[in-house]
Amino acid sequence: MPLGIVIRRTAGVTVWQKWVWKVVAVLPGAAEADWTLLRSEGEAEEYHAVTLPLELYRTDAEAYMQGLTASVPSVYVVLRDGGDRPEVTLVTASPFEAQDYADTGEDQVEKVPMPEGLVAWVRDFTKAHFRKETFKKRRRDRTNTDLIEDGIGDARIAQTADVYRSPASRKKGRLQ
Repeated sequence: MPLGIVIRRTAGVTVWQKWVWKVVAVLPGAAEADWTLLRSEGEAEEYHAVTLPLELYRTDAEAYMQGLTASVPSVYVVLRDGGDRPEVTLVTASPFEAQDYADTGEDQVEKVPMPEGLVAWVRDFTKAHFRKETFKKRRRDRTNTDLIEDGIGDARIAQTADVYRSPASRKKGRLQ
């Protein structure tokens, strides 16, 4: 589904940052755009920056379910520094994917509330593809872990103080 990304530009509060860019809304089913000015209030301006596809994958259905069960279902927009204005890289409904981008520290990830129609669309997709994994209790191996190892290193190398020493049984018959 194509999503238009609305970004607000306000004056920066420090000498080092001239503008502050913040994603304020998404427009489901929007047409193509290239930083179209939507409105202006004093120094604040809102742009329909770009339209990107919101793609849903069956393998991420668990992540979408997590996002939908949040108090405010959201989409996440990933921005990169693009010089004069930010470069809009990705829009996703997966909080897990958004966290991956946020962990790098190079990207700015903005959380935007989903419109009602988009919530319904993602919910329908998630219900069709989400399969809850059944819990399987893991059993221990039946291997005896109390065995004593007489050195696990290379028998050809004589090392007396190392954990990975050669076995003592092979050392006894050696000449010094």
